[in-house]
Amino acid sequence: MTELTIATHNGNFHADDVFSVAALKCIFPNVKLIRTRDMALISKADIVIDVGGEHNPETNRFDHHQRGGAGARENGIPYSSFGLIWQKYGVQICQGNQETANALDAGLVSTIDAVDCGHVEGVAQGISLSQTISMFNPTWQEESNFDACFDEAVEFASRLLTRFIAAANGGISAKAIVAKAIEDAADPRLIVLEKYTPWKKTVHALSEQALYMVYPSHSGQWIIQTVPVEPGSFEDRKSLPTAWAGLSDEAFQQAIGIDDAVFCHNGLFIAGAKSFDSIMKMATMALQA
Repeated sequence: MTELTIATHNGNFHADDVFSVAALKCIFPNVKLIRTRDMALISKADIVIDVGGEHNPETNRFDHHQRGGAGARENGIPYSSFGLIWQKYGVQICQGNQETANALDAGLVSTIDAVDCGHVEGVAQGISLSQTISMFNPTWQEESNFDACFDEAVEFASRLLTRFIAAANGGISAKAIVAKAIEDAADPRLIVLEKYTPWKKTVHALSEQALYMVYPSHSGQWIIQTVPVEPGSFEDRKSLPTAWAGLSDEAFQQAIGIDDAVFCHNGLFIAGAKSFDSIMKMATMALQA
């Protein structure tokens, strides 16, 4: 396989150039990386990232520091080198899945672009992934080699990118499963999943009637969980019955007359039982309360 030369700038590095290299290594495993600002070397590289003053995807030039930048998304977030790489190679990196590539751009890629370009509107405060990547740079008190530190950061970013892709694929698959469960529900207020599947975004998007979710937990119990009024909210569309709050085991079993009831959280948003039949009885009680 032909070796590709990837060029990026030397010295201090950021999340955009680190993730750009990590992304390209997903599809071009046989690469030679050079970190330089020598234009003679840069001009000979197959792919140039975050340096060179040119954006031309046809010739694999992906800089955004030139006058006028390299464009922006419809939401106003400018492209950094990572976003430019993702525009051309994102679908290929995600094994041909456009929906997965779009999901990563909407979250990971656009956030890194926003931070790199100083577009702070809508970016969460606190320690960011971009800051975490920057921590791989040697401090002023260290004599570490910048290129070696960059390689460490790329390895870290590669592992993260793999997990972001897996999570996005999982979310897309979960959406179809939960949508089918909503469609098949005997009572639109109660949605039953045959196995635990991330459900909140899909339920809020597709069902205004759903009050409770039922699903098996990893521990083997069956769970009933309330649907929040909106994603991230601690307020529920309908809490579990007040009399259940904080009860567990024998006390809970005696209170509701179900001999394998296990617990109800004091916050009245989740409860469990050992069998499916019992959790459905609990769901009926909750709906009628």
